Formats: sequence, C-alpha cells, structure tokens
Amino acid sequence: MTSSSAPPPRRLFTAIAAVSVPDAGFGLTLDGRRARTPAGGALVVPRRALAERLVEEWSGLGDRLDWAALPLTRLAAAAIDEGEAGRARNVASLLEYAGADLLCYFADGPEALVRRQEEVWGGLLDWARETHGLAFRRARGIIHQPQSEAMLARLGEAVAARDAFTLAGLAFGAALFGSTLLALALAEGRLDADAAFAAARLDEAFQEEVWGVDDEAAAKARRLADEAHRLEAYFRALD
Repeated sequence: MTSSSAPPPRRLFTAIAAVSVPDAGFGLTLDGRRARTPAGGALVVPRRALAERLVEEWSGLGDRLDWAALPLTRLAAAAIDEGEAGRARNVASLLEYAGADLLCYFADGPEALVRRQEEVWGGLLDWARETHGLAFRRARGIIHQPQSEAMLARLGEAVAARDAFTLAGLAFGAALFGSTLLALALAEGRLDADAAFAAARLDEAFQEEVWGVDDEAAAKARRLADEAHRLEAYFRALD
C-alpha cells in the first residue's frame, strides 16, 4: 500500500550547536538560527547536557527533517509546547498507571517466577515506601487491587512538583514500562535502563526461558529497550 503522507521536509541546515540563552537555559542553533518546536516555541532546555544530547540527535539526521528520528527533542518540545495543560495530563497519566502499576501484580505461580518477582519488584516496592512514603498495595493474580486514595494523592503531589521536562519523561516512561514506579526509579537513578526494562519484562522473560523466544516479540523488545536507553540518557542529562 502506498502511503499518502508527504515525506518529511528536506534538511536545509548543516551546522548545529548548543548555545546559552540568558535567563532561560540552553538552546540549539541551526546554521546560526534558533531551533524551534513544532508549535513555534523556542527550543530551550534547562541543562546544557540535554542541549548537547539534542545536538547529537539533530547531527544524526539524514537529508530530511524527520521528527520521528528526534525522540529526545520530541520529549523536550512537548514539555515546552503543552504548558500547564500538558503538565496536568502527565500527572493524570502517571496516577493512572500507578493505580494499576505492573509491579503490584504478583503471579500465583510457578514458584520460580514468584521468587523472581519478589526479589525485583518487591525490592522496588520497598524502595518506594522507604524513600518516598508510597505504600503500594500488592495483589496476587490479575484481579484489580485499588490503591489507596491517600497514597495516590501523595504521589500526585510529588510528581506535580517536578519540572515540566522531567514530568514529560516520567509520563513517557510510565507508558513504556506499564509502571509509574519503574519510571521514577529510572529518573532517580535507582535503576539503569537495562534493569528497568528487565523489570518491566520479567514475566515475558520467564516465559521465554520456558517456551523459547519468538522472533517478532524479540524484535519488539529490542525496539522498546532502545527507547528505555534513550529515556535514561534524557533523565541523566537533566540531573
């Protein structure tokens, strides 16, 4: 089937640089002109390290300005363009994932899987309680276990206090992992990208050990693992 979508516009610049923007942060210049977001806002981020990551992305473009090839830029641009409405949506999304967080749903068996979940997920639930005062309720099986309103309110206050760029990354991570807790753990350096992605795929990895690896599923896992690594780079650049 032939796509009716127009190709991305041609790349009309060669030199990309990170520059200081007084009283605002750090931006990008394209042949000396300031880069802008899709909505026309100034592409300015709070840390030079993140601006330099964006330069790396833009430098890797081919002869087309393809936004699909600029994942970190898209995250930053969303934080800029979506404003307070975007912040509110991201907080709501994080609370929605937390309300049915992957890490709270332990298997009934087999015992080897349960032990692995207790070691990995149980440790992260302990971390959330001890570090952030977030006491998530555990469940066995797939029956929904509502989380307490008080805990979710506490979580909501904590994530709403984050800057817009971190909040955008957290919301992306929660959707990627199916877990607000894993997104938080990655953002705060409690886990690296490999460990966070492994925790999110713990059940699938166990099944693959038993039944073997499906090629299509493995390819999808590699793509998602790459996204986890890019998200880790985004968070570390914001530190």
